[in-house]
Amino acid sequence: MLILTRKKGQSIIINNNIEIVISSIDGDQVKIGIVAPSEVNILRKEVYLAVQQSNREAASPQINLADLKKITGPK
Repeated sequence: MLILTRKKGQSIIINNNIEIVISSIDGDQVKIGIVAPSEVNILRKEVYLAVQQSNREAASPQINLADLKKITGPK
């Protein structure tokens, strides 16, 4: 992990096309601005993790084998 010190109004550049700007600092809260190409997805980490969990749940089977046997009956 790279750790940088920045002041209000200063920025960093990532991969030549993403700029992170320190917009304001109020106590322990820092507001940042992000300038990036439209094809770059930008999500807060908690939103990203929630989407990942939702995707895992959607991809998992919604019915287990025992329930399937009850529905289809014995063969």
